[in-house]
Amino acid sequence: MTTIDLGDVRYEASITGEGPAVLLLHGFTGSSADWAPFAPAVGASHTAVALDLLGHGASSRPTDPGRYALERQSDDVAAVADDLGLAPAVIVAYSYGCRIALRLAVDHPELVAGLALESPSAGIADLAERGIRRAADEALADDLERDGIDPFVRRWAAQPLFAAEQRLPAAVRDDLERRRRANDPAALAAALRGAGQGAMAPLHTRLAEIRVSTAVLAGGCDETGLVRAHIVAAGIPEAALAVFDDLGHAPHREDPTRFAAWLATALDRIVAPSVPVGAPAVVPSSPLRRSP
Repeated sequence: MTTIDLGDVRYEASITGEGPAVLLLHGFTGSSADWAPFAPAVGASHTAVALDLLGHGASSRPTDPGRYALERQSDDVAAVADDLGLAPAVIVAYSYGCRIALRLAVDHPELVAGLALESPSAGIADLAERGIRRAADEALADDLERDGIDPFVRRWAAQPLFAAEQRLPAAVRDDLERRRRANDPAALAAALRGAGQGAMAPLHTRLAEIRVSTAVLAGGCDETGLVRAHIVAAGIPEAALAVFDDLGHAPHREDPTRFAAWLATALDRIVAPSVPVGAPAVVPSSPLRRSP
């Protein structure tokens, strides 16, 4: 692991390989270890940098919600990229990490060579719905502080969007639960309050500013996530959307082999942008449910 000291916080990163930079951002409750199954293949032709996001893994775990604002986290990632000499880098991100990646792409476009986004969201455009989500995230944060990490991990894994993970081997599910339990409840609570979908400024009107080649992946069994991924793909001019119909919110966990193939193709397309991008599909009509 490599330590990047930004003064008020510290980030940890795992670095593999040499070549054009690929920066990997995990999801909520995750860590750089989530990318371990894919780092060797990416590192065969790239410098693969898997980052522990703020409040996760071995990075600093502040308890001030304001420190987790996506604007500040995107500035942090930009500073990390600069410190490590990565810019411009392809950003590979999952769920929560996608929101940081999108913020980075609009705030620091010179640092982003391309995007590969798994289950992304540009936030919640409707003000009333955003308020409802913010209240729900606040309640979840309160539960975390009151009950601790173990009950939270059980509730988190029981969400419908993670139902497909129940098909995973027991050893894989146990390892995932163990890594989720390694998180600090106070830090996760602060991240929910500061960077949850109810707290973030929606980016829908700024997606057209992202002018780099972008690959978007969604699982067809994650109804809300699929709608949000369609919105992101439709809003970014050079975006192509892939849907794995039989998977849910986390294809990289549910079918690592298929995800690895998608990621390899996405990186090839970003490096060789003459490959046709293809038009994103029209956003389907669907009720919205919560997703992280």
